[in-house]
Amino acid sequence: MTETPTPTSTHHHPYGTPTTPHVTVRGEAHLEVDPEIAHIAVTVSARGTDRRTALDDLTRRNTAALDLIRSYGDAIEKLETGTLAISPELTRHGRGERVRAYHGRIQLTVSLNDFTALGELVARLADQDLTRVDGPWWSLRPTSPVHADARRQAVRAALQRAREYAEALDTRLGALLELGDTGVGAAPRHTRSAFAAHATPYAAGAEAATEAAPVDLEPVRQNIDAQVEASFTLEPPTLR
Repeated sequence: MTETPTPTSTHHHPYGTPTTPHVTVRGEAHLEVDPEIAHIAVTVSARGTDRRTALDDLTRRNTAALDLIRSYGDAIEKLETGTLAISPELTRHGRGERVRAYHGRIQLTVSLNDFTALGELVARLADQDLTRVDGPWWSLRPTSPVHADARRQAVRAALQRAREYAEALDTRLGALLELGDTGVGAAPRHTRSAFAAHATPYAAGAEAATEAAPVDLEPVRQNIDAQVEASFTLEPPTLR
């Protein structure tokens, strides 16, 4: 019985050989673009001497805030309700403690794609009774074509750098051996702006005759970085 010899596989030396030298380069891309989305946090509060009063006031104010936000239609990309809390405020009474009041709070997160509507909505929400607005936070969509554009530019930069090395050796590139994505993402410039508005309870009959003027909010441009590493074979150069 004749045994079939086991075929031997050929492997490229990780550092190349004199007959098939390698070159490994890094390509980078740095883009600065306008944001696509703005995010704000809206906190609606209520206070009452009993739990039911606080809850009823909180429900009413939350409904008013939701109705106002939804009135902006397609400008609202996402609307979510976060935490809801009703907590007692305790005070000392003799040797014990008693409930002085109840505090309620609901937090909403809103994402908008219309920055003109953003300034108006922020002003109108901040003008509501016992309502706090924080933000905005600026960002790109995860599916934004800007990310793919940055990756393409990083690949082209790596290829250009490899060609320059080959040209310096008076040779040219052969085949692509490996391409690795070493990082792509947005720099932390999408963090929130220095804006926070608090609304205080209205005095009786003191409600403004006109709505608050829109807030002028300047979008923060986003930094997008992409890096790749690429390895190529080189036609053996003649070194003198």
